[in-house]
Amino acid sequence: MPTFTAPDGTRLAYRIHGSGDPVVCVPGGPADSGYLGDLGGLSAHRRLIVLDLRGTGRSAVPEDTSSYRCDRLVEDVEALREHLGLARIDLLAHSAGANLATQYAARHPDRVRRLALITPGTRAVGVVITGESRRELARLRKDEPWFPAAFAALEAISEGTGTGTGSDDWDAISPFFHGRWDAAARQHQAAARPDNAEAVTLFAADGAFDPRATRAALATWRSPVLLLAGEFDLNSPPGSVAEFAELIPGAALVVQRGAGHYPWLDDADRFVATTAAFLA
Repeated sequence: MPTFTAPDGTRLAYRIHGSGDPVVCVPGGPADSGYLGDLGGLSAHRRLIVLDLRGTGRSAVPEDTSSYRCDRLVEDVEALREHLGLARIDLLAHSAGANLATQYAARHPDRVRRLALITPGTRAVGVVITGESRRELARLRKDEPWFPAAFAALEAISEGTGTGTGSDDWDAISPFFHGRWDAAARQHQAAARPDNAEAVTLFAADGAFDPRATRAALATWRSPVLLLAGEFDLNSPPGSVAEFAELIPGAALVVQRGAGHYPWLDDADRFVATTAAFLA
């Protein structure tokens, strides 16, 4: 696995899938980027440069753990761009990684050619997702056999009566993040689970986000942007992603029907067709 050095000396790793023009890919979590795979076959159209964020996958743990903060990770992406020798990059980000990619685009607008945000987190732009909006979306799955137990766990978490991160309640709501809750989804959910709790906690530490400044930067954005939401995604509900899209002039919003938080897993052909067309 190739590596490069971040500005503070931390050694960072990345994966390469496919060939052709590169797309820099930022995972969510922060988690080992392996869960992205080749994004359902997107690597048949573009060369995917998939970053392992510091402290995850094969990237080193930094000496200064406060550098896990989202806004500070921006310069890791910039260091990767310089390492690759690219004047501008096509940037794709999933879930919480969209908060990082959005801040990178706000700070380095001249370095981004296209920006694809897949089932994006919204904290960087201050879009608040309420517990009620999640419950309303969850009710669309009421006919699924796993729904009663999963919905009860969701209510316990929303009301603060759950037993905490990593508990049975959090495991029980996993089906809500997938369009199909089958063996492949169970395996993928386990692979996508972050294993560096400190990196997850400090990612959103005080000062990590400045929504007013980020919104102001995006309001003048002129490069192509895609926001792709999953119809059933409890993490990034389509309504919240639409609110995000409204902040960016000319942004394209696509809601992938039948998909959850990992749309390349739920319908790879549809996901790849949409994303490849945008990146082309």
